[in-house]
Amino acid sequence: MRSKEDYLKALKDGRKVYYRGKLVEDITSHPILRIAALHAAKLYEYQDRLYEDSKLGKISKFFKVPKSPQDLLDRHKLIYDLTLYCNGIFNISQAIGSDALFALMITARQVDKKYGTDYYKRVEKYFEEVAKQDLTLATAQTDVKGDRSKRPSEQVDPDMYVRIVDVRSDGIVVKGAKAHTTQSAVSDEIIVIPTRAMRENDKDYAIAFAIPTNTQGLKMYTRPIDEIEGNTSAILSKKDYELETLTVFDNVFIPWDRVFLFKEYDHAGTLAMLFATYHRFTALSYRAATINLYLGTALYTAEANGIQNEKHVRDDIVDIMLYKEIMRMAALSAAYNPIISEGIAIPNPVFVNIGKLYSNMHFIDVIKALIDISGGIIATLPSEEDFLSEEKDVILKYLRGNIDGYSRSKILRLSKELAASNFVGYLLTLMIHAEGSIEASKIELFRSYDYSEAKELVRKILQ
Repeated sequence: MRSKEDYLKALKDGRKVYYRGKLVEDITSHPILRIAALHAAKLYEYQDRLYEDSKLGKISKFFKVPKSPQDLLDRHKLIYDLTLYCNGIFNISQAIGSDALFALMITARQVDKKYGTDYYKRVEKYFEEVAKQDLTLATAQTDVKGDRSKRPSEQVDPDMYVRIVDVRSDGIVVKGAKAHTTQSAVSDEIIVIPTRAMRENDKDYAIAFAIPTNTQGLKMYTRPIDEIEGNTSAILSKKDYELETLTVFDNVFIPWDRVFLFKEYDHAGTLAMLFATYHRFTALSYRAATINLYLGTALYTAEANGIQNEKHVRDDIVDIMLYKEIMRMAALSAAYNPIISEGIAIPNPVFVNIGKLYSNMHFIDVIKALIDISGGIIATLPSEEDFLSEEKDVILKYLRGNIDGYSRSKILRLSKELAASNFVGYLLTLMIHAEGSIEASKIELFRSYDYSEAKELVRKILQ
């Protein structure tokens, strides 16, 4: 299978990545962006990631198509454990792409049955290529959307959703942009799927396809990594972070064998929601692991401050614990009670969306708990340069708590990064909006919930 070195070498392929207004010639040597590449590369160092597939041989566990509750439970554990391995930062390298592939497999079979197309063969062929080559995948779903009150075909600028602009004998040409595409700049391939349900007037936007990241006409504009730049106090972000890009398709050509949906507008919503269900299950799994950062930091900070036995601290710790375990309970419940479609197990949408909704709405409580335990010092802590200066002994003398000043300053620096820095601003936005907004989870939960039991109970009483 692929090595870390193989993966990093493959990133030097002429892809068009821009950072702070400049084209990045080699992302693996860029002083900031290389950290995201090295984070992704940890996938290939993780010891327990391969399994023996009866057809494809030894491949990544991320590419094991779930057929049963046990398969989904195993996937949850893989995502959870790999997140811990990557210092509590989710490694999306093969997770999000396989989420999309499972959704494509189900949708392709449904479209083939209705229209006599051959999408499933295309998806299967692509899946086997990706699995055998052990590639990393980004998924581009969220269109830039323009005027949110208008549908894709109603936009003043038609490129606000990715659309077909030309149909050729050998494939299609697309134009448009997708927003916040995670780890796209350091992935081998990008899978593109619809962001919403479509109507007949929107059929040119009802497309799904996959392309190599160095495809001509594909441009990626990377967000500023403010959690590192100008922040010498950062600890975690210097080891692991994930980047996002505005991903622009400037008349990009896709051959037919990599086109998985072509104007079948009535299936765009199905594909979008299937992906969201898998991806929210992934979110529950990695978020449960990520919260260990907050739980562990809170415990060490409470001890450093000498308040570990105070009632309000216990309350804060329980709030963090609740968040972590509700995420895990929702993921396990979703895995134990799947929906089977086209022979593939789908995490239970109700449990997925309940867990995701709780996650969206209560992450702020986790931050509040850590701030309460840490104290205001994390907002006014001296700089890393101060700790390295000739005045360090004076500063550390007055940072003493229940432990010596040097040890307390280290845990306070991590607490600051998690609760009072650019990083937490990024993470708060991610936890509220990534893998679907609060409203998206509410809509799907309201739509997919089975009300029959409650209605039957009341109907019986009213007879």
